Amino acid sequence: MIPDLNSTRDTRSWSSALVGIAERVIRAANREHPADAVLRETLKARHGLLPSEAAQISRAVFAYYRWLGWLERQIPVRQQLEQALGLAEEFKASPGNFADAELVARAVPAWVQTEMTVRPAWARGLQAEPKLWLRARAGQGRALAKRMDNCRVFGEGPLADIVEYLGRQDLFKTEEFHAGEFELQDISSQAVGLACAPKPGETWWDACAGEGGKTLHLSALMENKGLIWASDRAAWRLQKLKRRAARAGVFNYRTATWDGGPRAPTRTKFDGVLADAPCSGIGTWQRNPHARWTIAAADVKELGELQKKILAHATPFVKPGGKLFYAVCTLARSETAEVAQAFAQRFPDFEPLPFPNPLVAGSEPAPQLQLAPEQFGGNGMFIAAWVRKMA
Repeated sequence: MIPDLNSTRDTRSWSSALVGIAERVIRAANREHPADAVLRETLKARHGLLPSEAAQISRAVFAYYRWLGWLERQIPVRQQLEQALGLAEEFKASPGNFADAELVARAVPAWVQTEMTVRPAWARGLQAEPKLWLRARAGQGRALAKRMDNCRVFGEGPLADIVEYLGRQDLFKTEEFHAGEFELQDISSQAVGLACAPKPGETWWDACAGEGGKTLHLSALMENKGLIWASDRAAWRLQKLKRRAARAGVFNYRTATWDGGPRAPTRTKFDGVLADAPCSGIGTWQRNPHARWTIAAADVKELGELQKKILAHATPFVKPGGKLFYAVCTLARSETAEVAQAFAQRFPDFEPLPFPNPLVAGSEPAPQLQLAPEQFGGNGMFIAAWVRKMA
């Protein structure tokens, strides 16, 4: 029987075979091969692993990168893994043992300080295991939470469809998942769709749709009425979107590849455009700790320029009176406030569009919103909005 790492600090009793698998994932991971992708493929190829064993391997790999700034890099990887697991257990049991200054200095690379203020609360949040969020079908959050157990609804009204999952089962194997009763979607990602607030019958463009999480949310908010164009530079991501849409019963969309250049996939003028642009993903570093050590300052600057181009190339397709939303799961100034400022200076025919924080009832509307991971237990997210002036 494999011991549960959550119930013991004696990592020496952990199966040597499982340690070996985690070690091989770490040795194979690099900038071109992210640890989460290597881990996924490794577990997929390992037949006969129990779900609990796969979960322990995953926790070990992520603990290694989460605590990399504390590890003795000169010792064998296997011993570093044991160090990381011990630190994770100590932090979970006694977070006060770790000083704020220590966390700020070790949790992220030093260059991050040039792009943002590394607050102790953020650094502390990075070292905890991330929460798992579901988006239930509209109006079904409480019923879903009751059926599945180990769930907590986030709020009242529409916010009750944001559900935190506290259990350990493989959600992709549940009846509820296969019936399309929920999507795995981070709370901050759900906030983007709620901020857009599309109406049934409108026409929207999800310009950087990826695998379609926000496309499906927009469709749900539109009650499957109207039309959504979903585009991405990678055709394989759009194929995944189609499979997800079929399971969710979403049909008011079309897909087309788009590389972010001046030639858009359609000549349609949209009521709303969402540019959820490629970014450094700094806001996801709690969930994806390997990325902390592969992203560089130069990448952030380069991505900021790409984001400006994507926004510029999307503007012609916003109709007068239409909305443009810019969203990135990063906290770097070069990708957030500076991109928004550059857009405002270049496109005076767009004016700031104030919107309330969709996760806080009665919040004061503002044209920009930054969600910190420690606020709600989700990814860091920046959202900015504009409306095209009437001719």
